[in-house]
Amino acid sequence: MMRIFLSVLLFVLVSCHSHSKKEAEKKFDTALLKQNERFRLEGAYDSLINLNKRYYKQADQMNYEDGKALCYINLAELNISLENFQKSQILFDNAKEILEDSEDNLHKARFYNVYGRFNIELRRIDKAFQYNNEAMNFIKKSDPSELKNDLLFSIYFRQAIYLVQKKDYGKALEYFHKAKKLDDTGLTDCAISDYVYIRRNKDSAYKYITTAYNKANMRGKEDGIALYANTIMGEYFLYYKEYDKAEQALKKALKINDKTKRVYAYYGKYIYNDLRMLYERTGDKEKAYFYLEAYTDAFYRTNSSLLATINQDMESFITVTQQDASHHKSKIYWIVSLSLIGLFLLGLYAWRIIIALRKRKKILTIEAENLKIRMNDNKQEEVIELGKKNDPEFLDRFKETYPEFIAQLLTINPNLENSELIFCAMLKLHFTSKEIANYTMVQHRSIQQKKYRIRKKLNIPGETDIYHFFDTLK
Repeated sequence: MMRIFLSVLLFVLVSCHSHSKKEAEKKFDTALLKQNERFRLEGAYDSLINLNKRYYKQADQMNYEDGKALCYINLAELNISLENFQKSQILFDNAKEILEDSEDNLHKARFYNVYGRFNIELRRIDKAFQYNNEAMNFIKKSDPSELKNDLLFSIYFRQAIYLVQKKDYGKALEYFHKAKKLDDTGLTDCAISDYVYIRRNKDSAYKYITTAYNKANMRGKEDGIALYANTIMGEYFLYYKEYDKAEQALKKALKINDKTKRVYAYYGKYIYNDLRMLYERTGDKEKAYFYLEAYTDAFYRTNSSLLATINQDMESFITVTQQDASHHKSKIYWIVSLSLIGLFLLGLYAWRIIIALRKRKKILTIEAENLKIRMNDNKQEEVIELGKKNDPEFLDRFKETYPEFIAQLLTINPNLENSELIFCAMLKLHFTSKEIANYTMVQHRSIQQKKYRIRKKLNIPGETDIYHFFDTLK
């Protein structure tokens, strides 16, 4: 009888402990992810880094491996915004290794949702779509919770953006509206106007961006959402030739960008480019050139002090996690050594693990370099395809890929028109006169005349091959 009583008591104690542990882990998840998202939107870089360091240590003390994975994912997401893709990949790999043994569908959904965003930044649309679908599958299996709704919003929102990239605007709009039901910040309104209606109906787009802009002002926060809303609002005022209002909105976006750029490092170049277009249209060439230079610098020049800080923080974080792992190994080795057997085998095993980790580090370095090369190749291919289609986005995408080239042309002759810059861009890409005539639907003779006029405007000597001249420009 006593034996049965003790068995029941033990079962109750184990069940209570298990329930208590799950409750603690749930509180951990909610507190970490809520605070992380708040700091991310605010652009509070230091707070975000310190938060994840603190929670990583807490997860280690709780023996909560999934908690560590969430910290890795949060920091990987931060590095995506900073275009520090190599660090992102390392952090994603660490998270993935932990989550392979996890039974938590919410955590896996979070991983694949953010990993999808990582892949879209690398122009891997199909991969991004695939991973976000994985996130969708896992979130459906997860239990109801407040975090589930937050994550569901992000999954719907990303799904819509990827569908826009695939030019499936009907389905994209469907997912935008699903996201909108879970969003009261105005972020989805911004996205609808920016990604969908801008390609169809300017008036409808204006309605959505005005809603987002008003919501951002009512919130009274200078964060990532306000940054997005003011930038898009400025672009719409620019489209409607309301230049004073456009300048006001874009200058406000620039002010918010100064505050949040340690998290939204990629955003400044878009604002600079919008201001450059604004001043070009209002005839202020000095300001237009100033923002053209700022745009060029922002796109190509890496802020060395910022990246040094980021890399130092990331290295510190990774080093701490490696030290934690080593500390646990030392404990294991000490316990095993007391048993007087197996010490040599365990030591040999540990050495093999270290060798494998070193090899993995080398592979990651090589993959990062290859990744960089593929990214550049993909960008150029995309620009060439836009040129062949005579797409209105061709010049903007070309400027992103070759910003110094455009700056050098405008240094030689600041009065070059957009149509002439497009023509020069096509020559830079080595399109033949016949190809340019076909793509732009003009006569071959007109292209020859354009070449002659460009030679005069850029002072290209008659004996110099025009393609060679453009090749000498970066």
